[in-house]
Amino acid sequence: MKAYVDEIDSPAGPLAFAVNEDGALMRLHFLKSDYGPVMEEELQDEGYAVEADEARTAGVRKELSEYVNGRRKTFDAPLAFVGSEWQKTVWMELTRIPFGETRSYGEIADNLGRPGAARAVGRANASNVLPVVVPCHRVIAADGTLGGFNGGLHLKERLLEHERNVLAAAGS
Repeated sequence: MKAYVDEIDSPAGPLAFAVNEDGALMRLHFLKSDYGPVMEEELQDEGYAVEADEARTAGVRKELSEYVNGRRKTFDAPLAFVGSEWQKTVWMELTRIPFGETRSYGEIADNLGRPGAARAVGRANASNVLPVVVPCHRVIAADGTLGGFNGGLHLKERLLEHERNVLAAAGS
């Protein structure tokens, strides 16, 4: 198994990302994150041979660049989800949160027909390895506070601010 890695700047600092042999996005990691090992180490621990190949990462790089430059609000790149059925269901629901908007953990649980499962939504969010593209930064606590974020709240704040700024500049 091979994973192809690349990096791009973002409103939350540099991002590393990896695609699989089919071109599906399998990891996205904030390089200035507060938590977790380096993405390449995780992939190697899982048995992947890690290589740089700009041709293989070009599609995801283009979409991330468009997001960073305020020209993309949704992503079309194929995603390689690895997780439980519940996690995958939550992650797919996150992709439905519109750019620049937020939802509470409870709202996500309600949307999935699981009222009272806000904590389970939070646990699925915490295990999301595709932040930005699967926008867990758009999920907040019921009281409007930011809650947690895998890379650190400072990164979540920067991503939400970026989206607000893009919408404000567009007059939305």
